[in-house]
Amino acid sequence: MSGPDVRQPRWILLVLGLLLPLSPTAAHAQAGTEGERPSVGHGPRGFFIETADGDWRTELQFRFQFRLSYPYDTDPTSFDDYLGDPRTSLELNRARLKVGGHGFRPWLGYYFEYELAASNLLNFELTLERSRRASVRVGQWKAQYSRERVISSGRQQMVDRSLINRYFTLDRQQGVSLFGRLAEGSSADVSYWLSAFTGTGRGGGTNDDNHLMYMARIQWNPFGRPVPFVGSELSRTAEPTLSLAAGAVTNRSPCTRFSQDGCGSLNRFTDTDDGRYRVHQSVVETAFLWKGVSWTQEFHWKQVRDTQTTEVTDLAGNYVQLGYFPSASWTSFPEPLEIAGRWAWYRPDLDAPRNRHDELSFAVNWFFHGHDSKLTAELSWLVLDFEASDQLEEGGRFRVQWDVQF
Repeated sequence: MSGPDVRQPRWILLVLGLLLPLSPTAAHAQAGTEGERPSVGHGPRGFFIETADGDWRTELQFRFQFRLSYPYDTDPTSFDDYLGDPRTSLELNRARLKVGGHGFRPWLGYYFEYELAASNLLNFELTLERSRRASVRVGQWKAQYSRERVISSGRQQMVDRSLINRYFTLDRQQGVSLFGRLAEGSSADVSYWLSAFTGTGRGGGTNDDNHLMYMARIQWNPFGRPVPFVGSELSRTAEPTLSLAAGAVTNRSPCTRFSQDGCGSLNRFTDTDDGRYRVHQSVVETAFLWKGVSWTQEFHWKQVRDTQTTEVTDLAGNYVQLGYFPSASWTSFPEPLEIAGRWAWYRPDLDAPRNRHDELSFAVNWFFHGHDSKLTAELSWLVLDFEASDQLEEGGRFRVQWDVQF
């Protein structure tokens, strides 16, 4: 008989152990400045404590996500998912502990994120940000590749990400990144990210075959302001904000997809030999905000080459998402109300154009306190068509979700 699961207490002790030497009060005592009291309060990133000189700061935030769904929750990936018995579920979908801040100097930042429900350490990162033009990050975090995945699940416009996220996301990776922003505030304003990862997903601290994952992303902000990585246009900005981005990745590993669980496999690519698959992928992305209107769009292409059989498969997907606060034009509508819609399509093999997976979703948001307390109701229509079996299945899905952060 197996013993008790002690992973979660160990991780909690680890996080607390790491926080103690980084805490402002400990640092203050070490510096011998007992006469200056730290500031304590609550801000956009939760509860915080900071030394009077600003060199040490720790932030603590809890996040919970409750979700009601019918007749299923996650996006179906097979015909069996459509044909199963319908069920109503009410779940704690996410429960997160976030700890961040800076130590020694404001430009040396740290961040941890822990999934309490699944007992997973999601993020651990150190960021050296002395210059906005060039900063360095090491650790494990969401690769800054596609906007939809980078946006926190607690800051999304819809209940969850589109169906194409499963097939094209890089999710969390371990490695090092150089990033920055050039010509800030001008029409040549550009943000960039250059990264090298082990390429085996969350928890993958070891590369399988000495072929690293390399990623690059460049983003042009023509109005001198980048669209933030947050869903919805809560700011109701009077000036338009536009970002145009492109990214590319190359990797050789047993992984053909990634998720919070780490390295995974797409259908047809289930072998897990080291270095089995050479994957190239790219994304083209647009994002726009203005007076309560928000637009996001991503087109993805991905090529998987089996290095043993030399078989090559090309995949593609796209989503378009639009949101609007009616009160921006009609004062009779309540300010916290937002409506949003999304259309997404995925083609698992471009040589078989009939093979497709489509999503059409409509959502209504009510913001009690911005994204920190938000209720979302969403209705979706999902279609799966597969040429080889001459089979098509489709169906609706309803979900209600409450996001809350403290």
